[in-house]
Amino acid sequence: MRHLLQRHPLPMRTSFAHSLVLTYALPPELLTPMVPPGLALDTYRDPSGTEHGFVAAAVVDTRAMRPSFLPAALGRDFILTGYRIFTRFSTPGGRTMRGLRILRSDTDQRMMVHGGNLFSRYNYRLARIGTRMVGRTLEFKVVSADGMADLHVRADLTDTPAPLPDGSPFASAKDARRYAGPLPYTFEYEPQTRTVIVVKATRTQWDPVPVAVDVPTLTFFDHGPFAGTEPVLANAFHVGDLEYGWERGCRRALDGGAL
Repeated sequence: MRHLLQRHPLPMRTSFAHSLVLTYALPPELLTPMVPPGLALDTYRDPSGTEHGFVAAAVVDTRAMRPSFLPAALGRDFILTGYRIFTRFSTPGGRTMRGLRILRSDTDQRMMVHGGNLFSRYNYRLARIGTRMVGRTLEFKVVSADGMADLHVRADLTDTPAPLPDGSPFASAKDARRYAGPLPYTFEYEPQTRTVIVVKATRTQWDPVPVAVDVPTLTFFDHGPFAGTEPVLANAFHVGDLEYGWERGCRRALDGGAL
């Protein structure tokens, strides 16, 4: 009955020292098979008429993460990395919820691996993760245990907001901002009950800033269904010094109806 625990039963609170999200454009036909029942790929049509799907690669430096009923002094600091597909979930009343579907997560501490996998389906794995700030350059380096989620990224926080990356499919910075994760919701499919677990985020002072990035290493797209593809960096956003949290997960039918 482990799946009953994995429904995000605890509301959580933390603060983000830094959140850096890189969004990559990929063909929808590649990503659609990775989207579980009940969800749909959240796509964007560029000025030429070409449609794109998106995967976010995120690194978050969290502080004092804990269940929301505990004081910050009892929280723990973690660095989290994750790869998520941008998806949509429609309700019977016609509302569209935009959110992320998790593919893989890594963290720098065993406590988060065990706790995160006990209470969610985020698929946490242990990795060596380093971060530093040199001047106004934020740097993360992730060495995954299996080599399939290594990441080395440097973000220039000086000249902001930065222009869109070369080759980005977005027509404007306004369009790109709609795909600046994390989004308001995270979705997980529960195969045991054929339902969707919806987790709503809470945040303050949400003002992601476009940044220029250098990405010497990103191995996630070298393996599995992504092998041989050519992901295009569509945007990169940074946000820092904000309060963030997650509500308890709620279960919904595949048609979006509440249970």
